Amino acid sequence: MSWLTEYVRPRIQGFLKKDIPDNLWTNCDACDQMLLIKDLQKNMNICPHCGHHMRASVKQRLEWTFDQDSYTCIELPKMPVDPLNFRDKKRYTDRLKENRAKSQLEESIAVAHGTILEQKAVVAVMAFEFMAGTMGAAFGEGFLAATRLALLQQSPLIIFTASGGARMQEGMISLMQMPRTVIAVEMLKEAKIPYIVVFTNPTTGGVTASFAMLGDIHIAEPNALIGFAGPRVIENTVHEKLPEGFQRSEYLLDHGMIDMVIKRTDMRETLANLISLLCNTNTQTS
Repeated sequence: MSWLTEYVRPRIQGFLKKDIPDNLWTNCDACDQMLLIKDLQKNMNICPHCGHHMRASVKQRLEWTFDQDSYTCIELPKMPVDPLNFRDKKRYTDRLKENRAKSQLEESIAVAHGTILEQKAVVAVMAFEFMAGTMGAAFGEGFLAATRLALLQQSPLIIFTASGGARMQEGMISLMQMPRTVIAVEMLKEAKIPYIVVFTNPTTGGVTASFAMLGDIHIAEPNALIGFAGPRVIENTVHEKLPEGFQRSEYLLDHGMIDMVIKRTDMRETLANLISLLCNTNTQTS
């Protein structure tokens, strides 16, 4: 056995590493099946074995949602970089630099406008790849910019949520974004502009406790985690055993918290139909 483990196995592993680049394959988060990244991307990051919807980048969301070459991203307002001069193991400014370099984004939200099957819309996408999609002052300004654009264009606002909640490095300033985003949603409602929320995995914390639960229509991707606190925190607080999957899309649909669970492959058509109904444009897709 020592000959096999000490000589043969390292030689085989070394051979595989030389011939198969690490960035060609990944594993499904749910079933752990090995997947070819190129094929996975063609399938909108949905596992072909178990149907699990894996995480998607901002760029992917926008490309999957808008008509081809129809959308334009807007520049978001600049905010003070480190209002509290916060530092834990690293300076907050250093964390921001690292995340900007890694994600190629300025903040945890991106806003674009364009058409979805020829229906005009403003789309905001939360970037989980940027500090877990946490909500700080810059995010609040980005959300307000999205609502102002929707008001200006008289177009529906759609937001794809994905977040770990408030950004601790901004303390109370982060929590202040909850009422700010609620006011922004109220502006849309007063102007009778449709506001559609698409929950993706995960959507938690202050995001769920504010603008994410105020949509005219609530859609979720399959098996998305949606809640305020984590299951263990809730169980330790109420001292009761909670139902299996009680914070997942399907459970929330059964209990009236969301309106529909839609596969990623059907999302664009569903959004176009909803816009047509809500705006009375009479151009529903079949």
